[in-house]
Amino acid sequence: MANAPHGGILKDLYLRDADKEESLRAEASTLSSVVLTERQLCDLELILNGGFSPLEGFLNEKDYNSVVENMRLSNGLLWPIPITLDVSQKEIEENKIEPSKRIVLLDPRDYEPLAILTVEDIYSPDKSKEAKLVYGADDIAHPAVNYLHSIAKEFNVGGSLESIQAPSHYDYVSNRYTPTELRAHFKKLQWTRVVAFQTRNPMHRAHRELTVRAARQRKAHLLIHPVVGLTKPGDIDHYTRVRVYKALMPKYPNGMAELSLLPLAMRMGGPREAVWHALIRKNHGVTHFIVGRDHAGPGKNSQGVDFYGSYEAQDLVEKYKDEIGIEIVPFQMVTYSPDTDEYIPADEVSEGVKTLNISGTELRRRLKTGLPIPEWFSYPEVVSVLRQSHPPRSQQGFTVFFTGLHASGKNAIARALQVSLNQESTRSVSLLAGENIRAELSSELGFSKRDRDINIARQAFVAGELTRAGAAAILAPIAPYASARDAAKKTIEQYGGFYLVHVSTPLDECIKRDRDGIYERAKRGEIKEFTGLDAPYEAPTNANLTVDITKQSVSQAVHEIILLLEKDGYVGSA
Repeated sequence: MANAPHGGILKDLYLRDADKEESLRAEASTLSSVVLTERQLCDLELILNGGFSPLEGFLNEKDYNSVVENMRLSNGLLWPIPITLDVSQKEIEENKIEPSKRIVLLDPRDYEPLAILTVEDIYSPDKSKEAKLVYGADDIAHPAVNYLHSIAKEFNVGGSLESIQAPSHYDYVSNRYTPTELRAHFKKLQWTRVVAFQTRNPMHRAHRELTVRAARQRKAHLLIHPVVGLTKPGDIDHYTRVRVYKALMPKYPNGMAELSLLPLAMRMGGPREAVWHALIRKNHGVTHFIVGRDHAGPGKNSQGVDFYGSYEAQDLVEKYKDEIGIEIVPFQMVTYSPDTDEYIPADEVSEGVKTLNISGTELRRRLKTGLPIPEWFSYPEVVSVLRQSHPPRSQQGFTVFFTGLHASGKNAIARALQVSLNQESTRSVSLLAGENIRAELSSELGFSKRDRDINIARQAFVAGELTRAGAAAILAPIAPYASARDAAKKTIEQYGGFYLVHVSTPLDECIKRDRDGIYERAKRGEIKEFTGLDAPYEAPTNANLTVDITKQSVSQAVHEIILLLEKDGYVGSA
């Protein structure tokens, strides 16, 4: 028999409001609207489908304060994480949001109406207090605290929800079960004891072994329940991870395990989040839940110390286990024994017995460099998926970003680099020449700092897409401002390599080399805000390479860039 939901009743608003859909949709067309953020969309979906039972809306001020201070709703029920709808002063004024008003909540992807909120109250949360009590510290190194202070808006709107429709999903639809659907699925399979395993990472052989051990010890079946909403910044995308999970599922004994995807926006809240995760799984009908060491931990704080202790999450879940109403299974670390060709619990390894392991850092290094990943660590099917999404450097894209004054020689070096890379014939090479970009992408822009920053941002976007596709992109703008260059790097480097090359040719030499007479026109006042004359150039302090055309030839500059690329594995033989 499936576990009872938190609070005793599964709050499936899809079912509750199904007979009102037509009238709610008609009403929605007459109401003011708020477009949800990505996190709010995840939260809304789990409120509507009952994953956040007993919640039937976003927290009002009374419930919010109670959750922050006591880990409980105002009615006394255990609830550790505040689920809030943050809005700005502008949104409040434009939509005339006030108590008793009804507003429609829109999907940010297609602006479809998802639910109607009846406003109970509007309040200004104490974000520092929330950070300290919920996440343990008011430190923006914590992703949830950074979200509070940098992204979340200044007010929260509390109120109850009525469901119009579920958010649309177009990926892995067959693996997306609501709590009601998953409970029905367990009933069909005649599963009465189910261990849930939460993950936001790819799974390998060790994960398969520890989950099988957990199910075997509890005489239960297994639910692999990964998060596919928002996870920790820098995590592997959920498309890759789900392909990994699907490749792994046949490795379980037939009929032992099922895969269901959870559209949760994680907060990386450690101990409180572990309690939250257990309650969510309880609502999905499972009876046991695996809680790991440093469960949902965000890593280190701004002082370089872990935000949470290794066992804080397990301890807090144990403290509230009776109220949670789900049996907690401590994550049992396993390690590989090459002598017996098996995984064994780490705490059962005898002294002197040889064991092997590959860290996450080492795995990423092997993926980047194309080095082999042994079968004792991961299944070939899983490695194949990871290599498709994380090819070695020789197959990844990169961007070389030149910056320097007009007529510094950066365009000549960029063109020569394009020829040299084309000679390699290992990837497509695109030169985004400054004059072409200005004409095709930024013809309406002038030369104010704002317009220059927009121009660089547009070039970075194009280069980022090329880099993501595995191409080489070469940019050669003047790019006089450090902030715009840093923003460009942030945009591009998430997809591949980024190399900043400063062409530091002195201004006097640039003026001599200016065959088009641009500097003379600027001196006569025909061109305003010209970099190097009446507009500043902020020389990079973080360039990967600095060249000066008065001291190096174009071919020498290109050779030095190629050496950089070769050192990092982007070009040349492995």
